[in-house]
Amino acid sequence: MLKLAKTSLLTVAVLATSVVASDILVTVNGKNITKQDAEAFVNASAPNAHFSQLDKAQQNMIKERLVEKALFTELAKKEGIDKKPEFIENMEKIKKELLVNMWMKSQMDNTVVSDSEAKEFYDKNAKKFMQKATVHARHILVKTEKEAQAIIDELKSLGGEALKTKFIELAKAKSTGPSGPKGGDLGNFSKGQMVPEFSKAVWGLEVGKITTKPVKTQFGYHVIYLEGKSDAKPTPYAQVKDRIIASLKQKQFSMKIAEVAKELKSKAKIVDPSKELNATKK
Repeated sequence: MLKLAKTSLLTVAVLATSVVASDILVTVNGKNITKQDAEAFVNASAPNAHFSQLDKAQQNMIKERLVEKALFTELAKKEGIDKKPEFIENMEKIKKELLVNMWMKSQMDNTVVSDSEAKEFYDKNAKKFMQKATVHARHILVKTEKEAQAIIDELKSLGGEALKTKFIELAKAKSTGPSGPKGGDLGNFSKGQMVPEFSKAVWGLEVGKITTKPVKTQFGYHVIYLEGKSDAKPTPYAQVKDRIIASLKQKQFSMKIAEVAKELKSKAKIVDPSKELNATKK
């Protein structure tokens, strides 16, 4: 039983070592450069990029830069750069910045917003989370009013699915707009997203109907078909919950920092020579 336990522990240790070893990309004069180093290097210049997602050539280039960085670091130490007053002064500045940043992060991490607080905010501010009314429309764009009117005349006796089917057919055959191959489909959009003349016409239509007159815009003449309409409605809480929590956390954090700053200032001895000089002049 004891032997088994020892064997198991040894196996775990070997596995743990192999996992760490698998993270090593290259060793430079005894110093390991790891996948984590490469990830940080890539992330510093492109926050959404990941070393593991790069192709082989790009990964090799990153490794080369990291090898050079390690060698330059060694050379800088050998030449005593880290002993120079300018280096020491800058290191102190970096340490101060890091100290404050890490304290700020700890304050943010300790700021907690409960689900019930977020839901209460959502309920009290329902208007802020309203989705705009939208329409789903198709159009046929042609160069002349005469062409547009001819299309309307061809469609006006139709209704229901027959109208929609024929409209899509004519859009594919005659529309000069980029949506033509898709049957004139413009997808969903809200008020103000289209040019005024087009917007006014489409929002005045009933679902399943077409414009009875050509609609002129800067692009040409349109025949519009209204496929669907959606009224304004609240965004479901689940979709905005994380955003609300993040916003409330930021607000609480800002208030907390302001309170701490105020308290620290009240206890500190702060001397502002410019203010004293102005007071003397008066």
